[in-house]
Amino acid sequence: MSLSPLPRLMLEPVVRAALLEDLGRAGDITTQAIVPSDASGKMVLAARQQGVVAGLDLAALAFTLIDPEIVVKVERADGSRLEAGDVIATLAGPARGLLTAERVALNFLSHLSGIASATAGIVDAVRGHKAKIVCTRKTTPGLRALEKYAVRAGGGSNHRFGLDDAMLIKDNHIAIAGGIRPAIERARANAGHLVKIEIEVDTLAQLQEALELGADAVLLDNMAPDMLRQAVQLVGGRAVTEASGRVTPATAPAIAAAGVDMISVGWLTHSAPILDIGLDCE
Repeated sequence: MSLSPLPRLMLEPVVRAALLEDLGRAGDITTQAIVPSDASGKMVLAARQQGVVAGLDLAALAFTLIDPEIVVKVERADGSRLEAGDVIATLAGPARGLLTAERVALNFLSHLSGIASATAGIVDAVRGHKAKIVCTRKTTPGLRALEKYAVRAGGGSNHRFGLDDAMLIKDNHIAIAGGIRPAIERARANAGHLVKIEIEVDTLAQLQEALELGADAVLLDNMAPDMLRQAVQLVGGRAVTEASGRVTPATAPAIAAAGVDMISVGWLTHSAPILDIGLDCE
C-alpha cells in the first residue's frame, strides 16, 4: 500500500529525544569500550513473527542521527505484510553507530508495527462490510501522530487527532449539561461552519433525540449487534454511525454486519502488543 510519509520536521524532535534519553550523560560506554572507532558492519532488520511493518522512517532516522554515514536500504515499505524471517531493511556503516542506535530504532519500529499489525487483524475481520476501523485519542502522550500513522499503515483510518478537530459530546458532557438537548444546542451555537458534532448515545431513545436535534454523527456505545442494527435502521443515513466498546477481531464481524459506518477501537493505540523485530549482523 502507498502511505504518505510523516515529515522529517515532525519526526526528528521525537527521535532526538529518545536518543538523548538512551545516551544519558556519557553515551554508549559499552560500545565505545569494545568496538574500534574505525570498525564497520552490515546488519539486517528482520521480522520474527507475522505482521505489518510501520515506523521505518523513525528507525532509519535513529541510525542516521547517530551517524550520517550509516546507509539504510528499505526492503519492505511501511504497510507491507510480513512473515517471520522477512528482511525489512539492510543497514551498513560504522559499527559503533549501528549498535548505539539499535534499541531506539527497534523501540519505534516494533511499537508502531505492533499497532499496524493489530489494526490489520481487525480490518481483515470486517472485510466485505462497509465499516471502517478507526482509532481514538487513547494514545501515548507525545506519540499520537506516529501511532495514528501506524493505524493507517495497518489499513485503518483516523478519528480525531485532538480536542479541536470536531465536537464529540460524551456521557459526562451530557450529564453536566443537563441532557442531550442542551448539550447539542450549546454545541451548535458555538460550532464553526466546518465543525461536525458527534454525540455518544447508549439507548435508542437517546439516539432518536440526537437525530431530531441534527447531530452529524452518533457514537453507539456498547450496543449489542441486535441493537446496533435497530440503531442503523433508525438513523437511516441521516448521520454517520460509529460503534464502540470492547471490539476485538472476534466481535468486530457482527458489529460490522449491523451496518455501521465506523468501528472505533481504543486498544489499537493504547495496548497493542509490539511486533517482534530483530537487528542482526549479516
